[in-house]
Formats: sequence, C-alpha cells, structure tokens
Amino acid sequence: MFKIGYYIAIVGELEFMSSLRNVVERLKGLETERKNLLLEIEELKKMADSKAKALESEISMLREEVKSLRVLLGAEETEPAVGQKKKK
Repeated sequence: MFKIGYYIAIVGELEFMSSLRNVVERLKGLETERKNLLLEIEELKKMADSKAKALESEISMLREEVKSLRVLLGAEETEPAVGQKKKK
C-alpha cells in the first residue's frame, strides 16, 4: 500500500512540474511577443513622425508657391484663400 501512495505522489509531482514548465514556456513566449510588439510600435511611431514632417514640409512649400503666384498676379497676400467668399 505504501508503494501505491508513493507512486501517486510522484505522478502528482510530475504533473505539477510539467504544468509549471508549460506556464514558464508560455510566459517566455508572451514576453517575447510583448518585446516584439513594443519594437513594432516604436517603429510605427517613427514612421508616423516622418510622414508628418514630410507633410509639414510640403504644406510650407505650397504656401510659398501661393505667395509667389499672388506676387506674379499682382494680388495682395490679404486676398481670400481659394474657396472663401469675399464679404460684400
């Protein structure tokens, strides 16, 4: 009878150790995924910042072009922008 109880205890301990190993492996996998996602987020933030800077630069160039065209056409810079109506 003692041998059967001992065997059951060993089996229970082995199952516990196996379960513990599975949890540790899951944690390692989750930590790796977390790290990869954080790196991807940082890369996407950099891409978004770069795109915003490019748009700001393009807008600045377009504003300068508008000013130049107004000067060429003899218009004042206070003229309403396209799409805006003059007040009567």
